[in-house]
Amino acid sequence: MRNNQLDEMDEKILRMLSENARVPFLEVARSCGVSGTAIHQRVQRLTSLGILQGTEYKIDPSKIGYETCAYIGLILKDNTSFDTVVEALGKIPEVVECHCTNEAFDLFVKVHARNNDHLLTIIHDKLKPLGLSHSKIIVSFRQIIQKQLTILPNE
Repeated sequence: MRNNQLDEMDEKILRMLSENARVPFLEVARSCGVSGTAIHQRVQRLTSLGILQGTEYKIDPSKIGYETCAYIGLILKDNTSFDTVVEALGKIPEVVECHCTNEAFDLFVKVHARNNDHLLTIIHDKLKPLGLSHSKIIVSFRQIIQKQLTILPNE
């Protein structure tokens, strides 16, 4: 399976799982016309290849008191500290995503905070000490779309 080339059955499995991650394997098997064991083996292979990732429940941060979501572009004072900063960001519970981006920012992070005051505390107490030249903060008022990528390579 060079370059993660998928066959029709792999694509059907991925499509069904992306629509409903809790769909029973037997239902997928019936739809594909194979045994549940065959589906289980396919899912294991797709997981071992890193195509399928995770089987967790998602928590809605706003339902547990984290009402502020912000995206923060970070510019480092010293690029040699990149790995150290990434490691430190991974230890901050409120930082839920970190991306290496183009020339606009060294890093781009997604943060959940209880409110604006908490966001300010995170920025001053947890982010600034990491050695930032400067940052750009974008507050998300509301998430409008969230979905899995459902288009597959052959489509």
